[in-house]
Amino acid sequence: MESQCIGLAEKLGLTPIIKKVSPRFPWSILPPQLWIAPFSALSATGDNLTPPWPDILIATGRQTVALALAIKKASPSTLAVQIQSPTVYLKHFDVVIAPAHDRLTADNVVSTAGALHGVTPQKLDKAGVAFASHYANLKKPLIGVLIGGTNKKYRFTKENAERFASLLEEAVHDSGGSLAITPSRRTGEENLQIIESALSGQPADIWDGSGENPYFGILALADSFVVTGDSVNMVSEAVATGKPVHVFQPSGGSAKFSRFHLQLEQQGKTRPFTGQIEYWEYPGTDDMTLAAEAVENAWNAHKN
Repeated sequence: MESQCIGLAEKLGLTPIIKKVSPRFPWSILPPQLWIAPFSALSATGDNLTPPWPDILIATGRQTVALALAIKKASPSTLAVQIQSPTVYLKHFDVVIAPAHDRLTADNVVSTAGALHGVTPQKLDKAGVAFASHYANLKKPLIGVLIGGTNKKYRFTKENAERFASLLEEAVHDSGGSLAITPSRRTGEENLQIIESALSGQPADIWDGSGENPYFGILALADSFVVTGDSVNMVSEAVATGKPVHVFQPSGGSAKFSRFHLQLEQQGKTRPFTGQIEYWEYPGTDDMTLAAEAVENAWNAHKN
């Protein structure tokens, strides 16, 4: 969530002051409409929110909704931008930026194809240079593998990990290339061991969590991607490179995730991962420009 806020701020040419909040119980489990005295909800483990209030506030996540509105009430001159569906109070924000699969409709809503992100040509160029030597010995084509894991909607099971590893092995054989893999904390140690064991004899580099995260380096240097479908963010960031994106679906899902994946498939941006690596071209997705222009227009109208 933080990367979406920072990505939008950077696209606007701004250097943001980052505030990470940690609401106390019972606010942490309450819906935003039940937050009485929102500023009292903050614990000492997170940042405090005090004046001077910002010109532009960019927030995301359910636990920021009541706080963002409290800042807006205390400072009507602040432009309040909410990323992702706030679920309530749409009209109280100046701009709401949410993916199309959320199906939000209002004059102040901007619908994007996927999640906002900080993937830019400049960052990719920098990361490509930084990690070029790390992946130099891997055979081309280089397949970037972005692995998520279990969340509220998906279960990345042992069976999923075994099938995923088998498909990756097939992809390496058929393509004649190699794998650059980065897992997440949600992948799970057991699942990661299954994948590592299955690919032990294959040309693959699996990040072990030490040193600098190679995520942007993989985005920069890979010729194509395999991404687990549990993360809208990872799929959106891979698509932002304009390279082929193959999606592996773990167990579970939801109607929203299904709409998201179906939309990208229909737009020709992703294809299901079947063990084959394909190459195709598709129109670029410029959600960041769309979002930034909406904020700039709202800011200009707000000042006047």
